Formats: sequence, C-alpha cells, structure tokens
Amino acid sequence: MSAPSHLKSHMTDAYLNRRTFAIISHPDAGKTTLTEKLLLASGAIRLAGEVKAKGDRRRARSDWLAIEQKRGISVTTSAMTFEHDGVLFNLLDTPGHEDFSEDTYRTLTAVDSAIMVIDAAKGIETQTRKLFEVCRLRDIPIITYINKVDREGRDLFELLDEIADQLALDVSPQVWPLGTGGQFKGCYDLAHDHVLLPADDDVSGAFGKTIELDSVDDPRLDELIGADVAAEAREEMELAREGYTPFDLKAFREGTLTPVYFGSALKEFTVAELLRDIGKFAPPPGPQQAGAEEISPDDDAVSGFVFKVQANMDPNHRDRIAFVRICSGRFKRGMKLKVTRTGKALAINAPIFFMAQDRQLAEEAVAGDIVGIPNHGALGVGDTLSERDGLKYTGLPDFAPEIIRRVRLDDPMKSKQMKRAMIALAEEGASQVFTPVLGADFYVGVVGSLQLDVIEARLIAEYGVAATMEPCGYDTVRWLGGENDADVQNFVAKNQGAVAHDRYGAPVYLARSQWEAGYAEEKNPRVKFLKTRERT
Repeated sequence: MSAPSHLKSHMTDAYLNRRTFAIISHPDAGKTTLTEKLLLASGAIRLAGEVKAKGDRRRARSDWLAIEQKRGISVTTSAMTFEHDGVLFNLLDTPGHEDFSEDTYRTLTAVDSAIMVIDAAKGIETQTRKLFEVCRLRDIPIITYINKVDREGRDLFELLDEIADQLALDVSPQVWPLGTGGQFKGCYDLAHDHVLLPADDDVSGAFGKTIELDSVDDPRLDELIGADVAAEAREEMELAREGYTPFDLKAFREGTLTPVYFGSALKEFTVAELLRDIGKFAPPPGPQQAGAEEISPDDDAVSGFVFKVQANMDPNHRDRIAFVRICSGRFKRGMKLKVTRTGKALAINAPIFFMAQDRQLAEEAVAGDIVGIPNHGALGVGDTLSERDGLKYTGLPDFAPEIIRRVRLDDPMKSKQMKRAMIALAEEGASQVFTPVLGADFYVGVVGSLQLDVIEARLIAEYGVAATMEPCGYDTVRWLGGENDADVQNFVAKNQGAVAHDRYGAPVYLARSQWEAGYAEEKNPRVKFLKTRERT
C-alpha cells in the first residue's frame, strides 16, 4: 500500500494526516470487537470476522494466532493500516490479558493516542487502570468508549464519575445512550444532534440509520424512540451537559480531558462517530525522545524504532517481522538504514503495511506509520534504525520476568531445534530466554503463566518441538550492572552457579526469592541489581 494519491505530493507534511492509536482495555470489555467494527466502518473490510475460510468467519480478524482463536483472547499486538475520509489510520490492537502487559507497554510507546474501552456493567477494572497509568506517563490522550450499553449495566453518571475520580480526568460526553439494557433504543450524538437508530429490518437491533434532529427537544425524538424513553434521555442529557466539562481540544491533547462515547461495538452503535472523531481530534505524530534529544516528525533524516518482533506470522514461509514506528523523514522502499545497536546498514527492500495478517508492500512511509520489516535476526525490540549515526530512541526497556521456568525437552534429540525456537521466541520480546553460565539448560522468563501456555503451544505448532516448562528453583531475575565492569565480572566469577546471560549476552543474577536478591544487593554495593534494562 503506497501513500494515498492525494497525499503523495505533500509527503514532507503527510504525517499531519496520520492517526496512530492503540485500543486498551481489561479482558472481555469488547476491545477486539471494537477493532473489527472500526475496520468495518472505514470500509477496510466488508464483513465482521472476515477471513478466507467461510467456517472461520466467527474469528476476529485481528486475532490470528491459533491459541488466540481457540481461547478467544488477544495475546499479541496486531497492527492494521487503513484509510478513511482522507486520514491514514495506524491502529494497534493490544493484548488485554495482564500476562502480556509487557507487549502492551511497548506498543504504547509507538502510538500518539489511545481508545480506552470500558464495560458498562463493570466500569474501570484493574488492567484498564494499569494501562491508563502507562498512557498518563507518556502524556497519551485518551478517548473513552463505554461499551455494551445495550445490556444491563451500571448507572451512566456513576460510570462517568468513576472515570473522573479514579483517573483524575475531566469527562466530556459526546454520544449518549437512549435508554440502556432492555430499554436501549439507540444513541444520541450530542455534538451534531444526530440520533442513531437500529435498522428497520434488523431483528437483532443493530445500528442501521442516522437521523438529523434540530435538537434534543425535537418532538420527532418522541416518535422515534417513544415518549417515556425520550423524556428520561432528555433529562439525562441536560444533566450531563450541565454537570460535565465541554469538549476542549487542547485539554484533550494534553491528556487532562477525555471525550466519552457510550455505545455497543457488537451492534455497531457509535463506532462511526468514534472513527470520525479520532480523525478530527486525535493528534498527529509528535516528537520522539532519543536520549536528551527530541526528534521532530518533520526532521529530514529517516528514523524509527522497533517496538515488537513477531515470528511466523506466515507459517508457510517461517517469516520474522519487526514492527517499526517511523518517527521522522520520508522512508522509501529500498533505503539503507543503520541499526544503531550493531552499527550495520540494513537494506529494506520489502517493507510492508499490515491489515491483520494480510500485508501489502509499503513503497513509502512517514512519521506515525507502522511498517513491517522482514529480517532474519538483524532487528530486535528496542532497536533504532536511522539515516543518522548514533541515534538511539529511548523508553523501550526489558522488564524482569516474574515467573522463571526450565525448558525440558520431551525428545532430547531435538535440542538444536529447541535452541533455535527459543531464541526466535525471545527475539519477539514477549518472553525472555536465559542460558546459565554452568550447564546447558534454557530458562524462560515471563510476566504471567498464560505466556508459558502460549510458548508450549507455539513450540509444537511452529517448530515441531514438544517441551514442558518446569520449576527451576529460581523466581527472581536481576540484570547486573555497575560503574566498573570489573566489579560485575568479579561478582559473576564468585557466583557462577546463580548467573546466566540473556540473549544479548548481558549477565543476570538468578535468585530463589526477592529476599535473596535484596541480600545479594546489600552485600555487593558496587554492583547494581536492575529490575529493568534498556538495551544499548
């Protein structure tokens, strides 16, 4: 997919037409359904759940891993590029499950705004709050979508007050439900005086028509949804307008105000309005931090960073794709960019744009675009690519895993295949692999136990290796550092039985408990025991 024709003559400022955003939520709030319906509303797909095989139509398009389809959850980040109304959207659908929070954290470094999906029956849940805090740290503007208002849920004002109180945000309702649960009749677009109604011939009650009214007091509203529901909705909308903050673009982009949209992703209510306002309100790409330097999106030199690596997106070709956020310049297919970590130039001959697992050749890209770069181990999570020497984007650390397991092969004759598979999976960044200084074992470190199930499933499905993740006696990992490398090497020499290396060769201390890690730190004040590590 090359840049849209009407943008090509202005590629230097084409980034102003980019909207790169993520969708975040607690599991089961409807995030992946909303992703799919946004694609449907944009015209990027013609059928919800559209895939090649008829029998698979119920599967969400952005969940393509076999284990995702089996369990009905998202465990990887999917990237989708699509155009609508002259804007090029780069949508990143993140894992909702907390066991994959590290993948989500890195994804949020690559976006300029986010949609926070909240279940109308549950309000703000644990994972939603955690992901919001990551957005707040990065000053990422948030649009709130309160989903499933067609089902029985909590009081509307209670939900709004919870967002305001718990997240310290001004809330500004943009679309209001006309009744909820069994009384749900549609939605009202407050900013445009449009009423959103089900299609006349759709027994499921799915969205189908938009009618323009003069105001909420237009008597046609009574005819359309019934006088009782209309009267109650008018009272609620008046209270909402008086009690909450009017929308202010500056406050939204500064991250202090969130516009709120009540709707039903499954029935497609408010999805088109959400897409419209992402295009209108969400910010274009801004500067990115590279150490003490800020790189502007209109900087002439092409640069970007890898926030994710995914192997075997196409199992037939054993491919390995690095997801790169372009930060500056005008990238063109065939360019050579330097990988800062290795100092080597990489010719990028087949970059791609994604539509879930589908892909199209990317002839050119600008700041904000998400480009896939096929490679065979040349790129890892956190790598910077640039036309400039020495440029290094910061803010993509590795996190110490919370669960450590020894990988036990069912068939010892497949040790080479297992080694190759573990290295490939570690390169993706969702899990980490450690090789002890003594012995030939592999240890795998993850944030949550579900990741272990995913690794086992992928080992057998993609590499033909059956393995079990068994306890190894360690439950804490710390990277070793210090002002003087000799101090680190001295510690390693004296503690070889409890030291391993990560896939980049950096030394780590394996402790049986957090207490033991703290004790080692206390006894070795010249050595740093680090919970996070930013690759150099």
